[in-house]
Amino acid sequence: MTTERIVGIGAGSNSLGKELATEDMTLNIGPQHPSTHGVLRLRLTLDGERISAAEPIIGYMHRGAEKLFEVRDFRQIIVLANRHDWLSAFSSELGVVLAVERMLGMEVPVRAVWARTLLAELNRVLNHLMFLGSYPLEVGAMTPLFYAFREREELQRVMEEVSGGRMHYMFNRVGGLKDDLPAGWTGRARHAISVVRGRMSDIADLIMGNEIFRARTRGVGVLTREQILQYGVSGPIARASGVDFDLRRDEPYLAYGDLDVRVVTRSEGDALARFECLLDQVYASLDLADACLDRLAELPKGPINQRLPKVLKVPEGHTYAWTENPLGINGYYLVSRGEKTPWRLKLRSASFNNVQVLAELLPGNLVADMIAILGSTFFVVGDIDK
Repeated sequence: MTTERIVGIGAGSNSLGKELATEDMTLNIGPQHPSTHGVLRLRLTLDGERISAAEPIIGYMHRGAEKLFEVRDFRQIIVLANRHDWLSAFSSELGVVLAVERMLGMEVPVRAVWARTLLAELNRVLNHLMFLGSYPLEVGAMTPLFYAFREREELQRVMEEVSGGRMHYMFNRVGGLKDDLPAGWTGRARHAISVVRGRMSDIADLIMGNEIFRARTRGVGVLTREQILQYGVSGPIARASGVDFDLRRDEPYLAYGDLDVRVVTRSEGDALARFECLLDQVYASLDLADACLDRLAELPKGPINQRLPKVLKVPEGHTYAWTENPLGINGYYLVSRGEKTPWRLKLRSASFNNVQVLAELLPGNLVADMIAILGSTFFVVGDIDK
């Protein structure tokens, strides 16, 4: 005979008093506080200390962004688009403006193309540094978080100078960027990149040489290539399982076609491999940012955006624009009926797929390993509850 006991936290003993009786326990993890990258609830079924089933329950942060898109014009949409993944705001803005520009058949000034590419890579490093600091904290290491925020502040300073924002930049515009880069900004950006690159060894040495961290993550939470493809998982998580796919290299947009994009992959597919991919991607993105600065230095002075009519209407039709966001593939499917607002704008976010695979990833693992696995899937809940 099998009984089920549902508890909030902790465990219950078998109260049947029969040797043949077993008891499954349903444990609710969450909903967690918003400061933990969003509000997620996990419904776990436990067989002793081992997880036998897992159900990610989402929707606690749902804000109806896709419906709000339909009543905003193509300029106003950007303010909503950069908020679903608040760690990748600049990259999320890009998808919207690229879709609209494609529908308009608009050619963006070359200076704006290279500046966008530069800022997108700096935003990618900011995103990865947050997880490189918070993930060790979740498995018991506090110091890396301070190092990560120190490096983030170097880049935040130059991002804030150029855009005026620290998280929600609102710097992209249909046709280019809001403003030209400030005088001397490229030099300060190059210095910040150099400082961050020189200090990354503090994080790498502290974590990758730590026997406890490696023991908690090696061989834990293994995702196979087949599972990645079945669930549509993308980004560093997919590449850690040997899926060698990156839109910046395979379907270039912005200036990536003129850059040597190094795609970081691993084959193990465990939590340690996912962390290593994130760490190595920081170095790759810093190299791309330096290459963008070199190209910007060669470009003559010129416009940073296109002049637009007071009322911007997009021709009737549809298009799909996807970008390689820091957490994976981010796509916008835009349908227009020739009005100043989209008839439909569907968002395909990276975090949604990254979380849904937990239903297959967590079963069979110990409860003690759950946090190590959950933290290595790198998601932002606002990116799920769109």
